Amino acid sequence: MQAPAFAQDQDAGPPPGAPQGPYDIVVIGQPVEDAPAKLDHIMSEVDGTKITVTKKTTVTKLNLQPTVIDNNQKQLFVRSPGLLVTDQQTPTQYNLNYRGLGNPQESEFILALQNGLPISTDWIGFPTLYYEPLPQEVAKIELIRGGSSLMYGPNPAPAVNFVLKRPRAGEPIGAYSENSFGSDDLFSSFNAIEGSVGKVEFRASYGHVHDGGQRQNSASDLDQVRTYLAYRPDGGSLWYADFQYHNVSAGDPGRIGYPQFLTDADYSPTPFNHDWIRRTSITLGNESDLGNGWKLEAKGWAAWQTIHTRAAANQAPGAPPPATTTIEDEQFHSQGLDVRAVKHWGRGNALTIGSVVYHDDAPFREWTSTDITAPRDLNDGTPRLDQQRYTAYQAVFVENVFRLPHRWHVVPSVRLEHEVIDIDESVRPPFLTRPLIKEHASRVVPLFGLGLGFDFGHQNETYFSVSNGYRPLRFFDVASPFSNVGPGNVADPQKSLSWEVGVHGTPVTGLFYDISLFWINFRNRIETVALNNTDLVNVNSGDTRHRGFEGQVSYDFLAHRGGDTHLIAFGNLSLLDATFVKSDIAGQVGKTPAYAPGLIAKYGITFRRDRRFDVSVTGISVSSQYWQDSNAPTGSGDSYIPARIPAYAVFDIAADVYLTKKLRLLAGVSNIGDRKYYDRVFLNGLEPARDRKAYAGFAVGF
Repeated sequence: MQAPAFAQDQDAGPPPGAPQGPYDIVVIGQPVEDAPAKLDHIMSEVDGTKITVTKKTTVTKLNLQPTVIDNNQKQLFVRSPGLLVTDQQTPTQYNLNYRGLGNPQESEFILALQNGLPISTDWIGFPTLYYEPLPQEVAKIELIRGGSSLMYGPNPAPAVNFVLKRPRAGEPIGAYSENSFGSDDLFSSFNAIEGSVGKVEFRASYGHVHDGGQRQNSASDLDQVRTYLAYRPDGGSLWYADFQYHNVSAGDPGRIGYPQFLTDADYSPTPFNHDWIRRTSITLGNESDLGNGWKLEAKGWAAWQTIHTRAAANQAPGAPPPATTTIEDEQFHSQGLDVRAVKHWGRGNALTIGSVVYHDDAPFREWTSTDITAPRDLNDGTPRLDQQRYTAYQAVFVENVFRLPHRWHVVPSVRLEHEVIDIDESVRPPFLTRPLIKEHASRVVPLFGLGLGFDFGHQNETYFSVSNGYRPLRFFDVASPFSNVGPGNVADPQKSLSWEVGVHGTPVTGLFYDISLFWINFRNRIETVALNNTDLVNVNSGDTRHRGFEGQVSYDFLAHRGGDTHLIAFGNLSLLDATFVKSDIAGQVGKTPAYAPGLIAKYGITFRRDRRFDVSVTGISVSSQYWQDSNAPTGSGDSYIPARIPAYAVFDIAADVYLTKKLRLLAGVSNIGDRKYYDRVFLNGLEPARDRKAYAGFAVGF
């Protein structure tokens, strides 16, 4: 199982702050049907200080599936309906999109969170995802759509929240070590110790993953450290500090044309390129029961992230190495405060209010160097680009669930957001003729939402939501540093209006289902328009419409027997129809947006006996999709790339087997059929996905 003996899912026992031992239970107001079986699949209707009722949510509890090794993203999100993962062999970027809303490159259209706080590189100006917690440190993954922007802020949809493990109050001290070996010189090690001493709780972990790489120049090393320390002065209050460190060093094998992919997908045209990612963060938080139905959650955080790259031109087979390389240094120093409170009132009603403030300094520099093997942090050579960049963001929000007679409930929401971006450039690339960039952009964006639901018994509930969302302006939207973009041409934010109606429930023992229809209007898409041969401008010229069906089902064939043995079949299906309905680009209306496959199906079967064994076979099928909005191929000869990414289906198997209560064996194979495919494409080439990989190892508790 994913969680070791001493670190069970934090939902398994009393919530943090609950008194231990015998105590009286007093129920006030209407009962809410949050049965435990239901909460294995969706979030609670009022989750801490967040209202999720009428929002479409999905929960993946990692202790209910085998261990995820080597951060296998397709396996990690196989129970997350509609979430498209594009496979990158090195762990320097994480690439997700949803319902065809934007390119999955670096997850720029997804709001990625950790314990409810953003983990994007820069939440506003550079919302890319270069960090994810290792799966062994994650208790559960929450996928929230239909109002996620009103709960957490931009982007359009959805929010993906990684909830990290915490020790339970009163838990004895224990330790855990997991070590696995696999294909391409894989070595994965994860080690943790946690427990409590009196009113103090702690958890410390260290993970290391070395991968020799499938392609030439694709070896990587990843290290993560986490230290969590908490103080619980009484049953209604928790103070904590949470520190994380993430460091990755990886080769960048580059991109290849389709003919090269067919001939030798492991070839690297960039044998000297390299990427380094480092992220350090600390969160200080408080959770308090204030009495009279009030609960407070306050989190202050700071994060320091650096992105260093060494990127030279492609080297043809047999040709001499490039004479120069580009050294890039991007730094992000951010701070934020998130304060929100919930008031339970009346007969099952709840009010949430809160505010978020955020600031980031993000200098961006480049040099041209003759040292094509320059090490990290060697900022040397001829200056090529120098920008000082700043972002600021503030938001206030309020939301209430009203419980009406006859099992109806309604949830109105409002959020007011303000973003600011500043760019001050002192050095521009030498091949450009534009003036130095000195831009200031400020936007106020109001968001509204309305949810409506009806509980019709036997754990079944209908839900409906309509909500605004938006994608904040990025630094590159305000002014691209690598093109002759005229100053003063700042586009408006891209906005969405999402409708969703569905029904979910657990009508019989062992069965969960969730089906819905959705319609999203995405307006103000930012597109680049050429003014002449050298001058470009970013304008709001396109609107797209995204509609479809999303369904999820899970059935435990042995649930009616009770006990600890489970045979679970699950599947989820996303059907999408997306199209351009407006564009200033000639001939664009009617075309399909990039990365909007008509079908994403995920499925599997798990045979599990609690703390004895867990075996899962999972698969994902994705229909063909365009990789650029023009729906056209590009290049010729060796650089040719077809217009469509071909359909693919990939299957994995993973198993955890306990030899004793403290010792278990781990084994698995990903891409069992050794499918040769790709799902990441750019104008300068494609990146092959991973071929078949196998691993085996052991885990021991102390």
